[in-house]
Amino acid sequence: MRSAARIEAFLEMMSAERGAADNTLASYRRDLDDAAEHMADAPGGLAGAGAADIRAYLDGIAERGFAPTSQARKLSALRQFFKFLYAEGLRADDPTGTLDAPRKGRPLPKTMSEADTGRLLDRAAAEARDPAEGGAARVAAKRLHALVEVLYATGLRVSELVSLPASVAQRDERFFIVRGKGGKERMVPLSKAAREAMRGWMAERAAVPRLDESPWLFPASSESGHLPRQVFARELKGLAARTGIAAAKVSPHVLRHAFASHLLQNGADLRAVQQLLGHSDISTTQIYTHVLEERLVRLVQDHHPLAD
Repeated sequence: MRSAARIEAFLEMMSAERGAADNTLASYRRDLDDAAEHMADAPGGLAGAGAADIRAYLDGIAERGFAPTSQARKLSALRQFFKFLYAEGLRADDPTGTLDAPRKGRPLPKTMSEADTGRLLDRAAAEARDPAEGGAARVAAKRLHALVEVLYATGLRVSELVSLPASVAQRDERFFIVRGKGGKERMVPLSKAAREAMRGWMAERAAVPRLDESPWLFPASSESGHLPRQVFARELKGLAARTGIAAAKVSPHVLRHAFASHLLQNGADLRAVQQLLGHSDISTTQIYTHVLEERLVRLVQDHHPLAD
């Protein structure tokens, strides 16, 4: 029986016995047809391929630029196919049994350049100073300015930032004491720009009774009583668009990542960044070193005279 016929028999089994959906069957067909094409020279084609043939095929997939997730999906299809052949007595072994799945790796966090971050903060400051803004618009501008300056100065999680109690700003303006995951407290220092933005926000907040009476640093008419993270994210994207930065590239998480990566690229100690971010495990913080490594590789590739 040729490989094509055995692929058809496998797909028929998946449909009849496993109830596989049409999209699943189509995905299996694409992956197995691709493997059959690249293993056509193996004795017996795909159906007769050995572990070395399959390993060479998987290595070729990586060289062709397929993501680790796509590689893993193709290996999964092959495992199912050869498991079927073995169960049906069409093969005496399963050549995929000794193959390891490709490591998917951890996706690198999105971040922003220092220049773009500076432009974003400058725009927020300019809007907060705009005398043409009045009433609710002025309050919103002052609040957004404080939020982005504090976020970039501290690297707080967005949930930590929007739920800060008003009391943190009444202790010592040089730093905040933040209660993070697991109820753990940590101290995060504020930059000069963040302190100035906070003074502007606190003065604006004090002038509005309903805000001044709230126990939250950033009050809102919401179920929680403080600014929802989704509202802040939406306002931040609007600020990015007004700055001339693609809104899709900016979020509270991106600013947190920018805080960490900018510290490291300017010589900060990894352990100190771990403490500031509130990571319990330093391996979580080490992902930012990979961001720097990629940036350095691009720098060499783009500017070194002998680079490929």
